[in-house]
Amino acid sequence: MTNDPVALITGASRGLGLALARALAERGWRVVVDGRDATRLAAAAASANTVPSTPSVPEKPSVPDKAAAPEMASDDAGLRQRHAVPGRVIPIAGDVTDAAHRRALVDAAARLGRLDLVVANASELGPSPLPTLAGAPLDAVRAVYETNVIAPLALVQLVLPPLRASGGTLLTISSDAAVEAYPRWGVYGPSKAALDHLAAILAVEEPAVGVYAVDPGDMRTEMHQRAFPDEDISDRPPPEEVVPAILRLIATRPASGRYRAADLAVDAAVGRGPDLAADLAAGLAVDRPADLLTARAVR
Repeated sequence: MTNDPVALITGASRGLGLALARALAERGWRVVVDGRDATRLAAAAASANTVPSTPSVPEKPSVPDKAAAPEMASDDAGLRQRHAVPGRVIPIAGDVTDAAHRRALVDAAARLGRLDLVVANASELGPSPLPTLAGAPLDAVRAVYETNVIAPLALVQLVLPPLRASGGTLLTISSDAAVEAYPRWGVYGPSKAALDHLAAILAVEEPAVGVYAVDPGDMRTEMHQRAFPDEDISDRPPPEEVVPAILRLIATRPASGRYRAADLAVDAAVGRGPDLAADLAAGLAVDRPADLLTARAVR
């Protein structure tokens, strides 16, 4: 049992999942993570089980009409010394498409006594190079949908009771390929569109839970490199640069919906003030609820 906030993140042995797990651990969360490669996941968890030696100043989130959300902390620029905190990040190796593995993830969170955040981050790109729809192997298409749609739904069915109890948050990681018709993205893109719509319906059905589909934009990850095997993607930002926007979303709890990380970033030059929750709720969820028409072409 723990009084610390608890998160469950799938696909956290690398990329955005690992970066987010590390950031939450630094802010005092307990984080259950998974990945298919047990060795890589163990190494990732060990690296995430270190935190800055100087504590951060807690930043109280504004949570309209909700119970108080778990505390988030401000960014720790310039801190270099770190120390180990064993057990803050808990690795559970396995494939999210496996029912027994999903149950093991939820059981691990249950042993901590609460669940405040679930991030459905694990994704399958499909064949590389990306095929046209005319040549897409149907077995590969089924595998993509199994990982990107069926497995998140199956996990949601298991985690809804503790998320309802905590008034917690569910994030599904989306892509602009879900809303833009890019050539050769006909396997991955529609699977993310399906996940987006699943999240939208869940938000209506489960008003006690904050449900967000988040498009992180282009990132310098292994998956992105597989999508563009012949390109130099070194100009894309690392996942760590996207994490602050996601932390802000978790802390402020705007209206459930689909958000782009680029829109969640605080930009004083365009007038986003300190009341970020109200700003996001008014500026994104109301004035621009579609976000489907204005999604940035970031592949």
